[in-house]
Amino acid sequence: MSKRDFYEVLGVSKGASADEIKKAYRQKAKQLHPDRNSDNPNAESEFKEANEAYEILKDAEKKAAYDRFGHAAFEGGMGGGRPGAQYGGGDFASAFSDVFDDLFGDIMGGRRGGGQRAMRGSDLRYNLRVTLEEAHQGIQKTVQVPTALACETCSGTGAEGGAEPQQCPTCAGMGKVRASQGFFTVERTCPTCSGAGQTIQNPCKSCGGAGRVEKERSLSVNIPAGVETGTRIRLAGEGEAGLRGGPSGDLYIFIEVSEHPLFQRDGVNLYCHVPVSMATAALGGDIEVPTIDGGRSRVKVPSGSQSGRHMRLRSKGMPSLRGGTHGDMMIELAVETPVNLTGRQKELLREFEKLSEENNPESSGFFKKVKSFWESMKS
Repeated sequence: MSKRDFYEVLGVSKGASADEIKKAYRQKAKQLHPDRNSDNPNAESEFKEANEAYEILKDAEKKAAYDRFGHAAFEGGMGGGRPGAQYGGGDFASAFSDVFDDLFGDIMGGRRGGGQRAMRGSDLRYNLRVTLEEAHQGIQKTVQVPTALACETCSGTGAEGGAEPQQCPTCAGMGKVRASQGFFTVERTCPTCSGAGQTIQNPCKSCGGAGRVEKERSLSVNIPAGVETGTRIRLAGEGEAGLRGGPSGDLYIFIEVSEHPLFQRDGVNLYCHVPVSMATAALGGDIEVPTIDGGRSRVKVPSGSQSGRHMRLRSKGMPSLRGGTHGDMMIELAVETPVNLTGRQKELLREFEKLSEENNPESSGFFKKVKSFWESMKS
């Protein structure tokens, strides 16, 4: 049975680039792998056929020979060896390992040849507590952040005098070493450079070769008006310094707004619980209430006000974080019952109670319902 055209096997054109060929093989390898096609008796042979095609087309010299002479380039007279010795199942591990990193590289710790010469620093989190007044007006805060900074002695290289690290002789800069174990090639972190791909002959004495040192630094943070608990502020590049010259991570400031003794917050609205005397609630009058900006507002209490009554002060709440609008301030009245009455006060209240039997509609209505309820229970 004659062999199929290698380009046809991989599903690419003759003018396909190396990347296109590699991508096509990756798709075929995942699609046809025998472990995923136990119910397809042809999967193993098709998988080997795809592997055979990739072994030739991935190599520029072999590809050129194949383009000129076809399959004959690797048989007897042209190839100088037994059929399949240079491709096919004979070097499956080599072919499959070329795409192994692309399929699983990110999970296993990075792609081949990339090493870890320069690693990005970690992101940092800082919890910052602000008062409700500060959240209302916005403020600039100075915070002390413990972090890893690039070593000034070696300029972040980790080598004494700022010298450039050398390529690791064990892994040739790949950061990984390979060993064949039967059908597969196993890849492990290089024991000499610990995966960095480079070695330092004379480590910097200040940082011990890490390229960074632990320090505490001051940062000025702009807290915008309207922040609330859970607001996150990102400071790009202000996180932990990268290893060996790598980019710094980011710093994330998480805001927590402290509870206030006078105001309760609900989004952009504020609530204030204001006690009023029994006389003021009955007769009506003016009261003075505080506002979050430190000012005062006079509020007219209507006569006959009950506990729990709400009154609104427009635009006296919190600003919107996106700007442009303010919430409202809601005043909740709490009618206060007087305590520690004198004899004269008690006498006046008893007299007042006798004269005000018709002035308590809510009480009268309630007790009428109670009386009706008891009568219905008896019947």
